Formats: sequence, structure tokens, C-alpha cells
Amino acid sequence: MQLPEGKKIYFSSDNHLGAPTAEESLPREKKFVRWLDTVKDDAAAIFLLGDLFDFWFEYKKVVPKGFVRVLGKLAELSDSGIPIHFFVGNHDLWMNDYFKTELNIPVYHEPKTFVFNDTKFFIGHGDGKGPGDKGYKSMKKVFTNPFFKWLFRWAHPDIGVRIAQYLSVKNKLISGEEDKEFLGEENEWLALYAKRKLEKEHFDYFVFGHRHLPMEIQVGENSTYFNLGDWIHQYTYGVFDGKSFQLKTFEE
Repeated sequence: MQLPEGKKIYFSSDNHLGAPTAEESLPREKKFVRWLDTVKDDAAAIFLLGDLFDFWFEYKKVVPKGFVRVLGKLAELSDSGIPIHFFVGNHDLWMNDYFKTELNIPVYHEPKTFVFNDTKFFIGHGDGKGPGDKGYKSMKKVFTNPFFKWLFRWAHPDIGVRIAQYLSVKNKLISGEEDKEFLGEENEWLALYAKRKLEKEHFDYFVFGHRHLPMEIQVGENSTYFNLGDWIHQYTYGVFDGKSFQLKTFEE
């Protein structure tokens, strides 16, 4: 993609809508919708890097209740011609084709390479990448196992969603509560993952979510890793103007 003059690409991650309760989540959802309204005038594309919801599961005829404001706004922007890309996170990894069918938003389950204005990006949510995190990696294998998903689908949505919402908040491996401390530039595992990727292929920017901490770490001579932070405490996002990438905070 070559960005038209005056256009930008926006990135956000980790809204965790619905947590810890629908009532407490609602002001954050409204604030995120206001941000989408703010960026739509000069957005060439919008990238959502996962955990938009604190829990999401697509039954054949049912999706979780709520989130009408953000879903309606995404539909509006998509219908207006703004490309939106969605990367599943560890909280919405059971997303299938609902976004594609209803909103015309492609859904990616693995990181993906994009090139904007001859600048090469490697983009993804970031969960399960890099060294360590073995407990979560094992849990993810279970959650993405087709048999487990088939088994969960047989639970009535009122029961299944309630159990999943409880676990997503209470289970530290799922909620990521133990992952919110800065580990230092030499120990940040997504930065280490980026350095390992650079051994085989050059990227100008690595952009991830998941860590809930806004970060900018130089991982190569001409390569930078950015973490987008979250929309729970930070309200941070990334923007690429065709020349450089910056982290910004949404302030009304």
C-alpha cells in the first residue's frame, strides 16, 4: 500500500471490552468509539491487534451479547471504504468468520507482513511468541484444539460464556495479570522474538499488543519494536504517517 498524501495508518490493541463487568467496560467502549470517530477522517487503514473483547466465541448462530457501539462503528467505517484488519488475541482467539461476513473485516490468526510506502511491518497480537511463557503456550494448544472447541460449543451459551468470562478475569495465565511489568529492554520477550526474526529477514517495524505496556525498543540497526499498550489504563495507539511510526495517547 502507498499512502495517499495526508493519510495515516492507525493501530490499537487490548480493549478487553466486557471486563471486569459490562457496566465498567461501557465507558471505555464509548471512549474507543470516540477515538475511531477522531481518526476516520485521515485513516488509510486501521489495524486492531487483538483482545478487543475480553471473551469472544462464535457459535453457529450466536455471538456474545453486547458491544453494539463498537461493532456498529466498525461497520460504519468499513462501509465507508476504510480497510480494517483484525488480529485475534488470546482472549478472542475463537473468532472465525463473523467479522468477515458482517463487517467485511479480515481476521488473522497469526502475525502477518505488510509493506506501506516501502516500509516493512511485522504485525500481530504477540501472545505465545518468543521465549518462556510455557504455561500459556500449553493452555493455548488446548484452547485451539478442534475437539475442545467442539466440546465447548455444546455448552449452552448462557453457561459457556459465563464460565469463560469468569476464567478470563480470574485466571492469571489467561488474563495476563503477571505480564504487565516491564522486564527491561534485554528481557522483553517480544523484543527478543523480533531480534530472532531479524536474523532471517529485515523488518523496519514490529508492532504487537498483548503486553498492555506502551513500548519502543530498538531491536536492530534500522528496526524498532513497538508495543501498543492498552485501552484499559493507557489509552495508547500507534500511527504511521508514511514516514515514521509513533505511539500516542488519546486525550479528549
